[in-house]
Amino acid sequence: MTQTKANAEIRSDNDKQNHQQGEAVMSAENLNVVACIDGSRAAPAVCDYGAWASRHTGTPLMLLHVLDEGRYPAEPDLAGSIGLGSREHLLDELAELDRKRAKLALEHGHHLLDEAEARVKAAGVADIQKRQRHDNLTEALTTLEKNTRLFVMGLHGESSSDRETHIGSQLETVIRSVNRPILLVPDEFTEPRTAMVAFDGSVTAFKGVEMIAQSPVLKNLPLHLVMVGEETPDRWEQLKKAEQMLHGLGVEITLAVRAGDVEPALHAYQEQHDIDMLVMGAYGHSRIRQFLVGSTTTMMLKTARKPLVILR
Repeated sequence: MTQTKANAEIRSDNDKQNHQQGEAVMSAENLNVVACIDGSRAAPAVCDYGAWASRHTGTPLMLLHVLDEGRYPAEPDLAGSIGLGSREHLLDELAELDRKRAKLALEHGHHLLDEAEARVKAAGVADIQKRQRHDNLTEALTTLEKNTRLFVMGLHGESSSDRETHIGSQLETVIRSVNRPILLVPDEFTEPRTAMVAFDGSVTAFKGVEMIAQSPVLKNLPLHLVMVGEETPDRWEQLKKAEQMLHGLGVEITLAVRAGDVEPALHAYQEQHDIDMLVMGAYGHSRIRQFLVGSTTTMMLKTARKPLVILR
């Protein structure tokens, strides 16, 4: 089937922006904070946290809207529809409806991006890009990650409501696939003043600490390094080693070991010390570690009420 006008309109936006922005915008020297905008109730907070991260790190802000190709295919394929093969006019009508849905969704995405741009400009951000992609969300983010300092996404998906909140359906897939820090935010914005790092003394955890030391994301924020488990000299030694690695940040660092299960112990410490942002690693690679760390991360996603930075 030849490409229709509607299909061309959906694709042309990406092609035009890619041509105009080119390699200069996407060079390794020009990292972006990428705020992922959708129609969820978290979208305003994503804008606010994206604006904060952009100002805080001195990094340009990209507002990204991804039109899910699974829900809105660029070119509907109804050839396999059972019982409709001989009904050409019905197939054509169904295909046209899908094209109209995709075009309306595209226009709605443009409006979302325009509203987001106005919001972040009002928050003091001047260096802004807008980009819309017709793609799978995970693939869109992995394509951009090379030139991204931080992704900002809402914790709750578009199906969330006042009565019930749902973790974004693609969130865990994104976390497992993207190799850049992700700031996951609740539905309301509160400017971060303090942060805590969930630390377990593993090689991966020390790599995370090294990443924090080299990144401006947590600059000027007092830090709490917290381990969960039995208090032992070895754990304190690991904490002190991590503290030394973060010495160059020039901020107050508090060390703590807390007993109990990981998720409730971390939340209790966070509430006790009124800490605004939790930082933790995600999803190990060994089968045992993937179970332990993966399940903990998933539980933290479900129970988080404050911003959560996931390190990969």
